[in-house]
Amino acid sequence: MRFRPCIDIHNGKVKQIVGGSLKDAGDYAAENFVSEQDASFYAGLYRDAGIRGGHVILLNGSDSPYFEATKEQALLALGTYPGGLQLGGGVCPENAEEYMDAGASHVIVTSYVFQNGQVSWENLEKMKQTVGREHLVLDLSCRKKDGQYYIVTDRWQKFTEVMVTPEILKVLSNFCDEFLVHAVDVEGKARGIETQLAALLAEYKECPITYAGGVGSMEDIEILRSAGQSQLDVTVGSALDLFGGTIPFDVLKGLH
Repeated sequence: MRFRPCIDIHNGKVKQIVGGSLKDAGDYAAENFVSEQDASFYAGLYRDAGIRGGHVILLNGSDSPYFEATKEQALLALGTYPGGLQLGGGVCPENAEEYMDAGASHVIVTSYVFQNGQVSWENLEKMKQTVGREHLVLDLSCRKKDGQYYIVTDRWQKFTEVMVTPEILKVLSNFCDEFLVHAVDVEGKARGIETQLAALLAEYKECPITYAGGVGSMEDIEILRSAGQSQLDVTVGSALDLFGGTIPFDVLKGLH
C-alpha cells in the first residue's frame, strides 16, 4: 500500500469537496476545505517528500467560467513536480498531449471513454494511441446501485451500465497502466471506507489500483489494508491535516 496524494481544483482553488455534491450547474460543490495555498504549494510538498503518483483533478467542466483558472492551477502543479503527478478532469485526445508536455506522468480519463452508458472502445483506443498505454490511467469511480458498483461519469452524476468487476478490470488493463477508483458515495465524508468495494478491487492484482473515498482515520487505512489485501494504494483528502483533517501528512509519507 502506497499513499497517493491529491490536488483537487475547483473554481480556481485547491479544495476538498463532498464528491457526490459536485454539479456543473452554478459550479456548485459542498466544500470541506478551501486552501489559501495554490496548487504549486502542494505539488512542492509531494515532490520534496519523494511521493510519486499523486493526482491533480480539474473539477470544473471546460464550459465553466472558472475553467481557465482551474486549468492554470493544474499546470502550476505539473510544472512544480514534472513527472511526479497524474492529471484528470475532462481529458481527451485533443488536450492530453498538452498536459503530458506540461509535466504529467499520466493522464486520467473517465467520461471520454464511457459514452451512452457503455465503454467506447473506439475512444479508449484513441486515448491509448495518443499517450500510450503506459501513460493512461482509467478512473472507474463508482456508486452502488442494486447491490452492485457501477461506473459513474460527468463529475460522478451519471450512472453507466458498466459494473466494476475483476473481469472488466482485466479487459480494460489492456489499454491502461493503472486504475483510480473513487467510492463516490463516501467521497469527502471521512466516515469510513467501502470495504465491499475494496475487497472487490483487491481480486484484481495485475496493475496498480488507487482507492479513494471515506478515509477518516489511520484506523480506516488499516481497515483498507485488510479489506484490500495490501493490494490497493490509498488517497486521503479531507481527513489529511494539509486539508484541515487530523491524519498527519508526515505519517502517511511512510506508506510510499
